[in-house]
Amino acid sequence: MLFNSLEFALFLPIVFIIYWFVLNKSTKAQNLFLLIVSYIFYGWWDWRFLSLIFISTIVDYSVAYFLGRTESKQRRRLLLVISIVMNLGFLGFFKYYNFFLDSFVDAFSIFGLNINHSSLKIILPVGISFYTFQTMSYTIDVYKKKLEASNDIIAFFAYVSFFPQLVAGPIERATNLLPQFFKIRNFSFEMGKDGLRQILWGLVKKMVIADNCATATNYIFSNHQNLPGSMLVLGAVFFAFQIYGDFSGYSDIAVGTAKLFGFNLMTNFRMPYFSRDIAEFWRRWHISLSTWFRDYVYIPLGGSKGTTYSKIRNVFIVFLVSGFWHGANLTFLVWGGLNAIYFLPLLLREKNRKNLDEVADGKIFPSIMEFSQILFTFFLVCIGWVFFRADNVKQAYYYLSGIFSRSLFEIPFINIERLEVIIILIVLIIIEWLNRSKTHVLQDLKFNRLGRWSIYLTLSLLIIINSQNTDTFIYFQF
Repeated sequence: MLFNSLEFALFLPIVFIIYWFVLNKSTKAQNLFLLIVSYIFYGWWDWRFLSLIFISTIVDYSVAYFLGRTESKQRRRLLLVISIVMNLGFLGFFKYYNFFLDSFVDAFSIFGLNINHSSLKIILPVGISFYTFQTMSYTIDVYKKKLEASNDIIAFFAYVSFFPQLVAGPIERATNLLPQFFKIRNFSFEMGKDGLRQILWGLVKKMVIADNCATATNYIFSNHQNLPGSMLVLGAVFFAFQIYGDFSGYSDIAVGTAKLFGFNLMTNFRMPYFSRDIAEFWRRWHISLSTWFRDYVYIPLGGSKGTTYSKIRNVFIVFLVSGFWHGANLTFLVWGGLNAIYFLPLLLREKNRKNLDEVADGKIFPSIMEFSQILFTFFLVCIGWVFFRADNVKQAYYYLSGIFSRSLFEIPFINIERLEVIIILIVLIIIEWLNRSKTHVLQDLKFNRLGRWSIYLTLSLLIIINSQNTDTFIYFQF
């Protein structure tokens, strides 16, 4: 079920009414209801994959249960291994089986050995990369004794399958989300109102910004060999805002929807294209995944401590694994490696935590230095996005070769549709810049009632106008 679908527009108010007006006197009843509707929500795509999330949930619940009842180091390690192997096993089979098989065959073909094989027609379960990481973090935290194992199986099942963030995050930690299932939840009008505003802005980013950028992006990437470098630059910029509007839009809808039911999810994006260096970008982009890899991979490896070699090794491991998490394609590994190269100079010079404050804090305009840093960081990010978007490394190479050619200085052909997209992006940049200190731009609007409702109606009209051009969310494929 898509957030931007008619089915969800009917599903959400029905669930909301039953949750608050029928089951409001029992937290356990609300949790059970959330579990049921979450399974309906997930099974809407393909009911067969419900078995995967059920198995993943029951295994991690059981592992944590036994972890909480033994002090034996050997048994605890064995239980943790069971959880990790099971989760990564599911993820590896459904997401990477054909990739490794084809790579194995290609490796032998170099030596003239032809191996007959047939790839399996494996359908990637929606959201598997997200909920496997969420359940794994739970068992790891219980193993490290940062969290007590849950004895309420319904609450735990509801935590894993919580429908607002089930398919594409944020990847919630049990330390944040799970305790909220045990608290008595009373409806907050202010929280609900803010949730609706965030949903509205998320739909704008998805349907007005991302989906319009997608049309222009698809054309340029599909015809990159016949277009001048100036057009290819536009294509890279369009994709940068497509993936931002698409993914951060989903996160806004997820966080806003959770607020309607009395839950607080973590912020997943914080205006990342206003970052002054690549380290700041990764503190603002897909925050739930970045912090997951930091806490469960980077820090256990030693983090930024130790020798120069270990620092370089740890950075490359984290970024390469992060790239591979996105998909079984060499383009994602190159994208991850490229970001590691961007990040290393900052780390080795101990500048990676330099820009922790808000850019141009308290000012309307950034300084010339800040503006230059933002543009340079955005340029580096866009180079990486070319690999992320390309079908293969060869296409990315030719695309970038086209950008860095003499045709870069040709005047790009901008038709009415592309001009509309450019205007939309300019308006977006201005709006987000003026609201960069907020979690979303519609938070705490400083207008009277007429002004606020004029904004809401205008944005709603834009969503309706663009509703025929909508598509699935990019991160569903991950």
